[in-house]
Amino acid sequence: MFEKIKNKKVLITGASSGIGACMAELFSSYGATVGIHYCRGYERAKKLRKMIKAKGGEAEIFKADLLKAKERAKLVGSFISVFKGIDILINNAGGIIGNKHFLNLDEKSWKETFSLNVEAPFFLARQAFIHMKKNKGGKIINISSIAAKYGGSTNSLHYGAAKGALESVTIGLSRAGAPYNILVNTIRGGFIDTPFHKKFKRPNIEARIKLIPLKRPGEPMDVSRMALFLASESGDFITGETFSVSGGD
Repeated sequence: MFEKIKNKKVLITGASSGIGACMAELFSSYGATVGIHYCRGYERAKKLRKMIKAKGGEAEIFKADLLKAKERAKLVGSFISVFKGIDILINNAGGIIGNKHFLNLDEKSWKETFSLNVEAPFFLARQAFIHMKKNKGGKIINISSIAAKYGGSTNSLHYGAAKGALESVTIGLSRAGAPYNILVNTIRGGFIDTPFHKKFKRPNIEARIKLIPLKRPGEPMDVSRMALFLASESGDFITGETFSVSGGD
């Protein structure tokens, strides 16, 4: 089912921990060559690369602050320079900047949240698109959030808006990419058990989990398996879609 993922060149942003790290491990286990992007998690990224190589896989780490245009602009090129191509881009990096009530939200937090969750994925996808077009195909997978469906909470309204915009970018890119066999899809993750929630000291976590029809949080592997499905030959006739991995939420 996933045989053709072998030797594919896959760049995953935000891959030093959480869902990104899980995807890097999973893709590598099927023989993909993996680019592990990180910003501040150097030690975690280095440890992940070592683990993948110890299992016979091929991986390299790439540093870039996605809020800085100059660093962001070099990421895809650096990956291509090392691995001589790019077959799959997974825009996984994201987050909330300024976790505060919208009545107190400053413009800087709004702009940086959009920069990280929409602007960066778009420009990275555009760079990958240029290379994929020359090579007559490729896949781009954007990682969204259930916040796009509900609009976020009062403290994450700007995050929900940004993820909604990212889903719109997916649709536009999928239409542009279809003539060149560049397939673009979104995975809308639900409440996934990652350090993301602990980082922001989210209150009432148990109450939030009870709202999920399956009555449990998702795991990074749940999202990772969907990414593998879309990146493999199983997703060769799928583009412009948003897939919820949210336990029915």
